[in-house]
This record gives sequence, structure tokens and C-alpha cells, in this order.
Amino acid sequence: MKFSKFGQKFTQPTGISQLMDDLGDALKSDQPVNMLGGGNPARIEAVNELFLETYQALGNDGSFREDINSTATSSMANYSNPQGDAAFIDALVGFFNRHYDWNLTSENIALTNGSQNAFFYLFNLFGGAFTDEQSESVDKSILLPLTPEYIGYSDVHVEGQHFTAVLPHIDEVTHDGEEGFFKYRVDFDALENLPALKEGRIGAICGSRPTNPTGNVLTDEEMAHLAEIAKRYDVPLIIDNAYGMPFPNIIYSDVTLNWDDNTILCFSLSKIGLPGVRTGIIVAAPEVIAAVSAMNAVVNLSPTRFGASIATPLVENNAIKDLSDNDIKPFYQQQAKTAVTLLKKELGDYPLVIHKPEGAIFLWLWFKDLPISTSELYETLKEKGTLIVPSEYFFPGVDISDYKHAHECIRMSIAADEQTLIDGIAVIGEVVRGLYDGAK
Repeated sequence: MKFSKFGQKFTQPTGISQLMDDLGDALKSDQPVNMLGGGNPARIEAVNELFLETYQALGNDGSFREDINSTATSSMANYSNPQGDAAFIDALVGFFNRHYDWNLTSENIALTNGSQNAFFYLFNLFGGAFTDEQSESVDKSILLPLTPEYIGYSDVHVEGQHFTAVLPHIDEVTHDGEEGFFKYRVDFDALENLPALKEGRIGAICGSRPTNPTGNVLTDEEMAHLAEIAKRYDVPLIIDNAYGMPFPNIIYSDVTLNWDDNTILCFSLSKIGLPGVRTGIIVAAPEVIAAVSAMNAVVNLSPTRFGASIATPLVENNAIKDLSDNDIKPFYQQQAKTAVTLLKKELGDYPLVIHKPEGAIFLWLWFKDLPISTSELYETLKEKGTLIVPSEYFFPGVDISDYKHAHECIRMSIAADEQTLIDGIAVIGEVVRGLYDGAK
């Protein structure tokens, strides 16, 4: 059977498809697997209890029985319009205006079936073939100002891969008074001198905060500089807040969240503990929201309402923010400390450097001068029942064939329970020690 070019693009092996396949296989395995590779959030008791209470309440307020005269706040028995569940959008407008004074209206927010769906829309809206004033075709890229970046961005363009990326400055830093850490910073000199930016071949600038895979958090100064560049070149600045403020707020740095009509903010309900409801949130100028809504109508008819139904009351009464601040963020901060302690115990005398834990649900580990690539390390660890993700997948828009650093890192989830962290890190330690010792 022959597929179109579109079909061939989306059926070829990709990093994200391999990751999801391996996670699915691990869940079906009859052997224990140390799940340190995926992006699934942790099961946090306080989070699960609140969601269960809210879910159970839905059956008592008319949400499952909405008719044309119902005043129920949400429903799963009817489609929303393509923009998304109106009650949830109104709740979000109130929430963001209450906490950030952004003066949003309902025309500034659209819902999608998860943030992956949102980036499929946005990257194809702003990256790819454009027609200029002379009716000539111009290919524009999405500019990633700091790589490594999220594995799921790489293959969402309908045609080709339209990314331009900038490699980072790497600074050695301390963390909690300890050596053995580093931090990525935006190389603004390289960014400002990109030919694609100067020649009008950039359609949007995009960064995640905190970053998946590294846990890096762009500083307020870096954010302001990126916003200034985006306005100067008349392109939007897209910020992926899947792990960021205000929910789930897995950020340990002292930073602020800003928005204006040249900024597109993307949020998700996944990392607060609801990945299965597939609910993404876009905050943007009305013309962007109208475009996303039109795409929703064609691709999905309308976004799912289940996540909106659960989240609406939690947004209205600020419980979603309280949960993020008081339960979710402290949980992952402690997980990071535990994982760092275990890694130092296993590999403290070996050339391991850890990206400073600033947020998200991962640690990014750099094995300097590793004798094999981390793609090979991934296969070895998988054979030993431990899943991680190798660094090679996290550099969209960069030719990494001669970039050694891109072959020496792994992403490790810290969302697992403590015993899985202990067992998985022990396997990583054993294998990596053996590689270094064997190369002496």
C-alpha cells in the first residue's frame, strides 16, 4: 500500500514515536521496568484526591445531562464550538486577569486537544511556505533560541522540518553549594547574527520554560531580550509553559510570567496530573485564536470538553494554583534532590555533570567523553530494564554530526516513585561505570 508524502512523513520512525512505543511496551511487559524515560507526571496523592472529588461532583451538577436550557458549567454530552468549552475559557480569562492583570477577553484564548496538538497548529501557521509581496514563495523556519529542546517539536510540520536553532552557552555552576552542575544560556550574539533572522526567513521564535528535556529556566532578562527581538523582526514569541507558571508551576527559580499581543503562551493540563484528558490552552492575539479555532474545526470538529469540565471549578476558585504551589512543585523539587543524591552516590567519581535542576520533571545528565553515544547507551539500558531518552533527539534544527555534546547526554524522568529511582539510577550507574572503566 502506498501513502502520500504526508503519510510517509508521519509514518517514518521518529524520536517521539519511539519514545511512546517504548513506554507502551514497558507498560505491557511482564518484567519490571524502571520507567525513567517518559513524560508522564507523577501520581501525587493530594492531586489525585482533588481531581477525583471534582470528577465525582460533575455527575451532581448537570454536567452529564446538559440540555439547551441547562445552566451547568460544563458538559461532555455536547460539542463545544471550535474555540473550546466556553465556560472554561471564561474561567481562564478571569484567572489570568485576576493574577496577572492582562486584560484578556474570551477572544484571547483557545483550547486544543493537548499541547502537542497546539504546536502542530502553531508551527504550521508560522513555519513553512509563505507568499511574499511579489507573490514569490518564501520558506520560513521556527527559531529555537536555545537547544536542546523538546523532542515532540521535531516532526510536527506537515512538510519537511522548518527549524533554525542556536546552540547554547554552557556555564559550569554550583547547586545547593555543590560542584558538578552546569547551565545552558542563550547565545544572543549568535542569535542576533543569524542570516535567516536578518533575511526574513523566520516565522516565529519559540522556547519552553522550563525546558523539556533539561529543566533549564530562561531568566527574565533572557525572556525580555527574546521578546524585544521578536517585536523588532515582527514575528511572534511562542512560549511553551507545559511545566511552567502558573500551573503546574514546576519552577524553582524566581521568575515572572508576562504576556502581550505579540506573545503566544501555551499551557496544558497534562503535568498537573491530567495527561489523559488531552487539554491544551493557547493565550494569544485574537487573529491567532481565530486561526487555531478554524484549524480545530477541520481537524477535531471541537476540542474535548472532559478536561475543561474538571478544571473549570479549580480555575474559578484558584485551587489549581494552590495545588501547583503547595503540592506539585514541592513534590518535584524533593524528587530532584533525591535523584541528584542517588546519582552522586553512583557516579560521584566519574565525569557526570548534571544540568542545574530549575524545573520540569526531568534531570539532564551529561557524561563527558562517554565512550559510546547515548543512543547506544539507551539500547544497553533498555536491555537491562531501564528506560531513559538519549540526547540525540533533542536538537531540532541543528546538524549534530560534529557536535560531541549532543551525543553525551540523557534525559531522565524524576516522576517515578522512590524505589524506581533507586533501582533505575543503580542500573545507570553500573552501566556507565563499566563504560568508563573499560575505556581506561
